[in-house]
Amino acid sequence: MNRIASRDNSKIKFARRVRDGKEPGFIFIEGVRLVEEALLSDIELVEAFVADDFAAGPRQTIVTSDLLRRGSPMFAVPREIAVSLSDTQSGQGIVVIAERPVERVLDDMTANRGSGVPVVLFLEQTNNPSNLGAVIRTAEAAGAAGVIVSDRSTDPFVPKALRASMGSAFRIPICTGQELNAVLKWAVESGLRTTAADVGAGRFYTAPDWTTPRLLVLGSEAHGLDQETKERIDELIKIPMSNGVESLNLAVSCGIVLFEAKRQNES
Repeated sequence: MNRIASRDNSKIKFARRVRDGKEPGFIFIEGVRLVEEALLSDIELVEAFVADDFAAGPRQTIVTSDLLRRGSPMFAVPREIAVSLSDTQSGQGIVVIAERPVERVLDDMTANRGSGVPVVLFLEQTNNPSNLGAVIRTAEAAGAAGVIVSDRSTDPFVPKALRASMGSAFRIPICTGQELNAVLKWAVESGLRTTAADVGAGRFYTAPDWTTPRLLVLGSEAHGLDQETKERIDELIKIPMSNGVESLNLAVSCGIVLFEAKRQNES
């Protein structure tokens, strides 16, 4: 393992640019769990940075050994450089730079829908990366066919979103940068019934036949979907709530609906 002792090293500078979103072809993977998930995926690992005191336990030793077997260039760095690289307050001493996964297209979503729940998720203006990552994690756990992210949403591959997805972003098909009207048009052409969660809907989320291929549309937590968009949706559903609560966290709402779809498809 080669050693880097300067913060001004070109590789350290490059890793910081990736962390800060200034190298769009690459992603920043930090922490033991996320690196383990990356090693189990087919994404292309570019290089790894390991703090001098990182390999202090069996799990850490396995991770570094797996990186070496994968052929990833590894660099030992002093703890202070590892801290300067970290995107978190308490970095675990390991960072991996990888190539951004190959961008999916809309038709990849329908191609995958036979593998579990025939529901494709569309997120409109999801700007909180932690929420976005949690939704991606939920979608994979429920067996959804894929996740489409609008052009006015955060990037699902920024560090905070990746950590929240806990590796799901490496596996479930994700299509980014999509415009709402184009997605709704694609859904009609692809035979997907459009469905959206709305607090004013007249039907509960349990009412639809979720074995039918669908596009589930979720608006932003702050604004939801505008009236014009709701009028273009085939079916509006709601989650019943008590005690005057008007809305739920996006990932919670997503989970409630998708796991109902999973239940119906497995019964």
